[in-house]
Amino acid sequence: MTTAFLFFAALMLVAALAFVLVPLLRGRAATDAADETRRKLKALETAKADGILTAEEYAAKRAALGEELLASAPTTATRTQSAFYSALAVALLLPAAAILLYRELGAPAALDPANLIARAGEEGEGHAGNIDAAIAQLAEKMKQDPSNAEGWTLLGRAYKSTQRFAQARDALKHAHDLAPDDGDIAVDYAEAIVLAGTDRRIQGEALALIEQAIKANPQNQKGLWLAGIADSQAGKYDDAIAKWNTLLPLLPPDSDVATSIREQIAQAQALRDGKPMPAPAVAGSSPTAPKAADDKQENTSGPHISVKVALDPKLKDKVAPGDTLFVFAKAASGPPMPLAIAKLTAAQLPASVVLTDAMSMMPQMKLSTFPQIIIGARISKSGQAIAQSGDLQTLSAPLPNTRGEPVELTIDQVVP
Repeated sequence: MTTAFLFFAALMLVAALAFVLVPLLRGRAATDAADETRRKLKALETAKADGILTAEEYAAKRAALGEELLASAPTTATRTQSAFYSALAVALLLPAAAILLYRELGAPAALDPANLIARAGEEGEGHAGNIDAAIAQLAEKMKQDPSNAEGWTLLGRAYKSTQRFAQARDALKHAHDLAPDDGDIAVDYAEAIVLAGTDRRIQGEALALIEQAIKANPQNQKGLWLAGIADSQAGKYDDAIAKWNTLLPLLPPDSDVATSIREQIAQAQALRDGKPMPAPAVAGSSPTAPKAADDKQENTSGPHISVKVALDPKLKDKVAPGDTLFVFAKAASGPPMPLAIAKLTAAQLPASVVLTDAMSMMPQMKLSTFPQIIIGARISKSGQAIAQSGDLQTLSAPLPNTRGEPVELTIDQVVP
């Protein structure tokens, strides 16, 4: 909250108070009583001058009017005192109410669907429907305001955060149609297209949207990250590394995001050079940060699934050393997109891999997002992560993402 904002907010509050308080403090009741007395007195004088009232009648009525004025004086004082207390109450309560309303509704963070969903979820177990109700309410508002690009963007992000990717894609398409020059919306729309697709590859329209956003703003952080993933998926590791190296200086050096990017760069370098995949760094660490034992202990709380992969000897003749080996985790119940994936070669079998959140392809699809996961290993002739007929693979039974002991897999199946 900036100083300028506070200054202008204070001015607006003073203006609002003046608008409300001045009529209260002017003592309207007292003014009205005095005006009425003067009006009646003037009428009596006019009636006497016109001969309607005799001198005796005029004197009697004037005396009665004086008594009426005296009788109303205590009431007027009481009303004036009441007006003062009303004004005092307004002066105290109006600013407090304004601040409370701003904190609840006026803060920009209150418009974030992630916060909207978080608030709905904070009501505890038994209120799972609150999240859907909150999103449904937002969707209904957008029907009433279909030209609001920001609103459609918020709705699309809310759908993404709850893994309703097709609905997210449609909402963000609407937002992009309304604001085609907004790079952030374009990148969000591109991500939703990928998540709603069947192969989860960043290509075609999604890639074009990302490239257009980066062209308009070379420092579009999410665009650079997704563009690097697209290059890595296409085997263009040098291009991926270049994009992620462009992204790194834009991030806080000790942040978890920067750590993940450095890990992705290391993995891309290993894949490019045909070397074993590097072990993931501890979340939150950096090359320049001191690695205290307490910090390391604290930062290993995220899922780290150790996987040991071997090949069934009976399938040995079906494998060439240059075939691609994928080791991955996916949700036991949910979208088929990998939550974490490592790419090796069949020549590295038997292999050991540690799967972590840092190896996810999309921020909404991570090991920590899904409590039950399936671990798999696949040897691909085509180099594609999506299973093809003739690939060799194996899948584990569902297991918790907090599993401590290694998962041992033996590739012993042929994809029909």
